[in-house]
Amino acid sequence: MSLPFEVLADPTRRRILGLLLGRPRLVGEVAHELEMSQPRVSKHLRVLREAGLVTVRPEAQRRWYELRPEPLADLDAWLAPYRRLWTERLDALERHLETMPDAPEEQPRRSTEEP
Repeated sequence: MSLPFEVLADPTRRRILGLLLGRPRLVGEVAHELEMSQPRVSKHLRVLREAGLVTVRPEAQRRWYELRPEPLADLDAWLAPYRRLWTERLDALERHLETMPDAPEEQPRRSTEEP
């Protein structure tokens, strides 16, 4: 499980996945959108492909990169208990705050200056 987390720890790779969420893209498109060099983007795409997060579809001289949602679904399933934990804690905090008396309204301050 550590590999997907390591791969997703990089903000550039997360941005690439965000772009691929909309539709498959060519390396040049990704490089243009991220204002990065094509070789640098290619390295990130290779890491994403090796982690199984994207697939490559060759088409003549082009290589289309596409998001694979299955590994992300696995990560989401792993995170679900933690999400429930935080939801429960935030709900408990909300209930606690609702039992607290409202703070008194702040009185306007009097000016010490004379008119």
